[in-house]
Amino acid sequence: MPITFYDFKMAPSPRRARIILAEKGVPHDVVQINMMTGQQMGDEYRKVNPNCTIPALKLEDGTVLTDNAGIAIYLEETYPQPPLMGTTTLEKAEIATWQSKIEFGLAISAGHAFRNSNPAMKDRALPGPFNYPLIPQLAERGLQQIENFMQMLEEHMEDREFIASDSLSIADITAACSFDFAKVVGKRISDDTPNLKRWKEGLKRRPSFSL
Repeated sequence: MPITFYDFKMAPSPRRARIILAEKGVPHDVVQINMMTGQQMGDEYRKVNPNCTIPALKLEDGTVLTDNAGIAIYLEETYPQPPLMGTTTLEKAEIATWQSKIEFGLAISAGHAFRNSNPAMKDRALPGPFNYPLIPQLAERGLQQIENFMQMLEEHMEDREFIASDSLSIADITAACSFDFAKVVGKRISDDTPNLKRWKEGLKRRPSFSL
């Protein structure tokens, strides 16, 4: 049984795993789950991932990994080339540090800004099997967090090609996907952040980032 990747092309979270799969050249099948119609909440997909979230990765033995963190570690250990989570102890620590900063300062903030300002997401303030009400103040806070994070990362990227190491890492992948998603709430990399613009344009030249 080949690896099966459960994807939704329009969502930022599965794109992160999609890029890792492409960078490492991992052979896999793809099943598209339409989040626009709520397919992730249906009984059939719940049998795959009871968390009702995407992505999910079903391994050859039938084991299902149900979040980006687990998927990334599995792919890094099973397909070590090219390394995306570091090779030395210090490099691994630096990448993990930036991955955490990006998750909380950008990825989660963009999610809060989008979900809590979108009436179509009523009672869906958080992904998963449970309903949670929207909190408009979290949308406002999310926008401010994105702005603050962009300015911090802009300074960090002075004379740097990649965020956390001398080569592409999971930190770059998470940040790029999160910045692309932040466009839906009006936060864009622009000429006002030339270091981020240079970094992002460099990533665009990689085939995996067009997926």
